[in-house]
Amino acid sequence: MFKGAITALVTPFKDGEVDEDAYRNFIEWQIEQGIDGLVPVGTTGESATLSHEEHKRVVKICVETTKKRVPVIAGAGSNSTKEALDLVEFAKEVGADAALLVTPYYNKPTQEGLYQHYKHLAERTGFPLVLYNVPGRTSVNLLPKTVSRLAEIKNIVAIKEASGSLKQASEIISLCGDKITVISGDDFNTLPLLSIGATGVISVASNVMPKEVSEMCHAFFENDLEKARSLHFKLFPLFQAMFYETNPIPVKTALGLMGMINPELRLPLCPMSETNLNRLKEDLKEYGLIK
Repeated sequence: MFKGAITALVTPFKDGEVDEDAYRNFIEWQIEQGIDGLVPVGTTGESATLSHEEHKRVVKICVETTKKRVPVIAGAGSNSTKEALDLVEFAKEVGADAALLVTPYYNKPTQEGLYQHYKHLAERTGFPLVLYNVPGRTSVNLLPKTVSRLAEIKNIVAIKEASGSLKQASEIISLCGDKITVISGDDFNTLPLLSIGATGVISVASNVMPKEVSEMCHAFFENDLEKARSLHFKLFPLFQAMFYETNPIPVKTALGLMGMINPELRLPLCPMSETNLNRLKEDLKEYGLIK
């Protein structure tokens, strides 16, 4: 259902509020650069510090600005099933194409609890749902056998797999076949995962270089493996730079240096250390993104 490079959008702030004009302009630039899809209010969008009102406003702006030119997968995850249901229903109401649902964090449900969480949401909304497994942030790992069970539910259509494990992704694809779409959740793993059957990436790096991340995916789909491999290694330093510090600190800093947005963060996220900032500046210079 979803294919190519999909940007996990940053949420621009100005004086403590969502910078709506900057956000709309950034979305337009992403589409102009050839991105294949957009994810508002995911991890990179600082969803953890947005109020429910802000969360919904950011999703609505993204849907309205995109105007169906590319798919919008709205972040809607929560560690409360009831809260997630409200966010999924809102995404459906405003015209998003699917909802992205991170595994419930902090309360650490069992595999059965995870299954029941997603089943509950799927049955009550009838809306396309994308599972999101990122155990490094949530302290719970959505295991391949559980994904296989969930893949039997018609409107659970994809998984953003960000465990960083090629082994785990291989197990998911082996167990699920074409019942669920696998999307890389780690930029550095995109090309390896495409080679075993994934269909794309929900990307941090494509905030900064959307054209090139999209081109890498499309080169693979067109069987131009030499070009895809070349782009992977060209982008690899950027993939690493985006995690010099906790995401989205580096990517918002990079976009600020590029003049795309105000690089304001919300506490407890804070500006980059001087050492890492200097490293990031050198990387951006190497790509010709700043002088």
